[in-house]
Amino acid sequence: MRNITKISKQLSYWLRHCPQDAGLVLSETGWANVDAVLKALSDKGVSCDAEKLGNVVALNDKQRFEFSEDGASIRARQGHSVKIDLELTPVSPPDLLFHGTAERFLSSILREGLKPMKRHHVHLSDTVETALNVGKRHGEPVVLLIDAAKMSVAGHQFYKTENGVWLTSSVPVACLSRHSGKV
Repeated sequence: MRNITKISKQLSYWLRHCPQDAGLVLSETGWANVDAVLKALSDKGVSCDAEKLGNVVALNDKQRFEFSEDGASIRARQGHSVKIDLELTPVSPPDLLFHGTAERFLSSILREGLKPMKRHHVHLSDTVETALNVGKRHGEPVVLLIDAAKMSVAGHQFYKTENGVWLTSSVPVACLSRHSGKV
């Protein structure tokens, strides 16, 4: 299982942030050739074949990766800092969404809103539990309540990835608050 985690972390780095580290070339829509990825893993001393790569994609708890229909390419579903077009179609969000963060970031967020930082989008979830788990990765967790209905009326666009992550360009201060534990 440790090797699967190692491969997943390496894929996240390459497919979201630094394909050149592996000598990979991403298409405009973020796809990398599977054979090139397997060769890059081998060149880094990581044992991985097509079957194991399939397991990494299938077993990833957040379903971060996907294969093309023909299985010849792989990409990360979201979280990119490199310029790509995920070909997402805007969709209407639920009235409320959630964002998990760490307590140490709260004052800045409440002052400036949520920004994508080095990524393309702000990541939101439709459950408190998911947001809480995201927040735990960064320290003492805080869950923010996002008034997606208000944002949508104001013209903000939302996208939903295949693995259920909601994306938007930013969240203004007027549309967020600290979640009280009740919805």
